[in-house]
Amino acid sequence: MADYSKEDFLQLIKRVGAFFTIKISNLFRNLDLRSIGAIAGLAFAVVFTWRLLRTPSGPQRRQPKRQAPTSGSSSSSSHGNANVNVTSSGISNSSEDSRTQNVIDELFQPVKPTLGQIVRQRLSEGRKVTCRLLGVILEESSPEELQKQATVRSSVVEVLLEITKFCDLYLMERVLDDESEKKVLLALEDAGIFTSGGLVKDKVLFSSTEIGRTSFVRQLEPDWHVDTNPEIVTQLARFIKYQLHISPMKPEGTAANVYTSTSLEQFFRST
Repeated sequence: MADYSKEDFLQLIKRVGAFFTIKISNLFRNLDLRSIGAIAGLAFAVVFTWRLLRTPSGPQRRQPKRQAPTSGSSSSSSHGNANVNVTSSGISNSSEDSRTQNVIDELFQPVKPTLGQIVRQRLSEGRKVTCRLLGVILEESSPEELQKQATVRSSVVEVLLEITKFCDLYLMERVLDDESEKKVLLALEDAGIFTSGGLVKDKVLFSSTEIGRTSFVRQLEPDWHVDTNPEIVTQLARFIKYQLHISPMKPEGTAANVYTSTSLEQFFRST
């Protein structure tokens, strides 16, 4: 019976469609306001028929109802979610605090001064420096050794170049012959001491006696003098504002204006 009624209904739809097809063709031939109304009615009928055919004939399946959670499971689930949220929030806050602390530590971390800044600070803004070569800049420790060779300490070159940037530097030494002078000047040139422009060969002074070297220092009147001979350091203590005594051990009775260090570079880098 249901199949028969559906077949009759489909036949009816076909007849209605044929009827409206004829009407549409007639309307387009003589289009007026009544024709427009008929077209609107036709569209409405077609839409209504289409929606009617799409409606399923069989009974709809009911979706199974979800069981309401019991009070125990609900509280347990809520408690579990709360724990997860609290834990996640704790981890997030801890991570943010850690990043914030790192930024603060980097911001207030003391800036390490450069070698040039250290040199300027240690020399107390002195503008003129005199320095002995043997045992300070050269590996050799006696004039007799200079007759064979002259070797510049590589570790002291950087410090010397920084000193020449803002100080008038003079180097001096006692030598036994002219060949020793040539060896010293060649060693300084090979080490790049003269390339900075702050030190020239004319500022490397040579004498034949220790008294002559002491006389050079007093005539130049430097703010600082660097030496390895404790006797000369003592003699110059009342004439020179500051002195640096290069010695493995600090001598007794050192004057207040005399500093002691094992090497020139160690004096400036041990701040």
